[in-house]
Amino acid sequence: MTKELGVGILGCGNISATYFSLAPMFKGLKVLACADINAAAAAARAEEYGVTAQGVDDLFANDEIDVIVNLTIPAAHYDMSRRALEAGKHVYSEKPLVLSVDEGKELGRLAAEKGLAVGCAPDTFLGGAHQRARKYIDEGGIGRVTSGTCHVMSPGMEMWHPNPDFFFLPGGGPVLDLGPYYIANLINLIGPVKQVAALTSMANETRTITSEPRRGEIIPVKTPTNIHALLEFESGATVSLAASWDVWAHRHSPMELYGTEGSLFVPDPNFFGGTVEAAGRDGAVEVLDLGDHPFGKANQNLDKGGRANYRTAGLADMAMALIEGRDARCSLERALHGVDVMAAILRSGETGAFVPLSTTCTQPAALDAEAAAALLR
Repeated sequence: MTKELGVGILGCGNISATYFSLAPMFKGLKVLACADINAAAAAARAEEYGVTAQGVDDLFANDEIDVIVNLTIPAAHYDMSRRALEAGKHVYSEKPLVLSVDEGKELGRLAAEKGLAVGCAPDTFLGGAHQRARKYIDEGGIGRVTSGTCHVMSPGMEMWHPNPDFFFLPGGGPVLDLGPYYIANLINLIGPVKQVAALTSMANETRTITSEPRRGEIIPVKTPTNIHALLEFESGATVSLAASWDVWAHRHSPMELYGTEGSLFVPDPNFFGGTVEAAGRDGAVEVLDLGDHPFGKANQNLDKGGRANYRTAGLADMAMALIEGRDARCSLERALHGVDVMAAILRSGETGAFVPLSTTCTQPAALDAEAAAALLR
């Protein structure tokens, strides 16, 4: 029987329900306990999912816990991940890993010193749609990738999130909140980034919450909410990234990549599934068959139809990588490079200069249908 790693979930807010509900689909994981600075929130999740609610210190001290899943707010990611490593636990963090490259490097140093692993979301690039796009690129479907465009734009987060304050403070904003999905997928498809340039702004200095229960409350905006960036990859490809919470409507597709032999149209990297399309030199667009990749199959019924949601796949892959002694796809190396890209974008927006990256990484190993199925129970 495959060994399982005991999992403790730190932070019992909105996103925790996803980890609690989806983790049982995967091998190598057993969620045992949870903690939150709000003891009532931890108790509610524990009762809902049949685990033990603990204090934060008790969770770190729990000998049955091998991996801490860090679901705290971004500003607390570094401190909580560091404490987990100091307690002898592996760490899997929600994105972003940290808010600075130096913090990420310190986590890497501490993990290496203690022989521990650090992984980080997003894992949506492991989805069937994005792995189909990866296969098409790897097989030369559009030739050498030369350029591309990415767009993630909306009116903002205060329309739906019950406590949207942190989205508009340093550590938030559309680049650090939504950029990880796009950057992780670009690293998956193209590889590491060499340098970036950006223009940044904000439409308003305050926002009015329109979600419940705080409808009508005004909150400050302390980070750019409109970012237009240019990424040059080590491969020579150049990709523009527009990330904004100041756009009421648009008609841009999430991601398009252009090569010497054709074009590839990639669905929203925030999700595992979707339609992948490609065109050759004749310009005729065709839908690519996703085949039998398990992470492309709808497993949730929503108002707008079925959706493939396999979040926790990255955590499961890290657990199995530890058990099998291989590289985890959602590794610290790649997450740190993503942080470097995002921090450089924001720095370029402040200075108006091109900013070279101080880190690099390898592309993650592709995850074909067989490898994905091997992660499932």
